[in-house]
Amino acid sequence: MIRYSLRCENAHEFEGWFSESADFDRQVASGFLTCPVCNSASISKLLMAPSVSTARKKDEMQTLAMDTMRREAFQKLKEAVATIKANSEDVGTRFPEEARKIHYGESDARGIIGQTTVDEAQALLDEGIEIAALPVLPDDVN
Repeated sequence: MIRYSLRCENAHEFEGWFSESADFDRQVASGFLTCPVCNSASISKLLMAPSVSTARKKDEMQTLAMDTMRREAFQKLKEAVATIKANSEDVGTRFPEEARKIHYGESDARGIIGQTTVDEAQALLDEGIEIAALPVLPDDVN
C-alpha cells in the first residue's frame, strides 16, 4: 500500500491509501477520488519524504521491541517473586531442615523460603525434594 498526502483545489489536505501509484491516477481520472471536506474532484499529490527501511532503522525498532519485552518480562518476574514471598514463611538458614521436615511429613506442608548452600540444595534435589532458587532482583532495570 502507498500513502499519499493529498490536497484539493480549495487547499484542504488529507491522506489517501492506494494499492499502487496507477490506482491514484485511475481514481482521479474517473472522478472517484474527492475531497472529504468540500467534495472537490480536483486532487493533487503533495511532496512527501519517502519512508525508507534501512538496516539501522530495523535494528533500532528491534532493540526498542526487545527493551519493551525485557522490561515487561522483568516486571512479571518481580511480581511472581513478590507473590511467592508474600505467601511463604521465611525460615532463613533453616531452609534445608524445614524442607526435609515438610517433605517427610514431620511438619505441616506450607510454602517456605530461605537460604542454603549450593551443595545442600543439590542434596535436597537428590533426595527428591522439589526446590527452586528465587532470583535476587534489582529494584529497577533500564
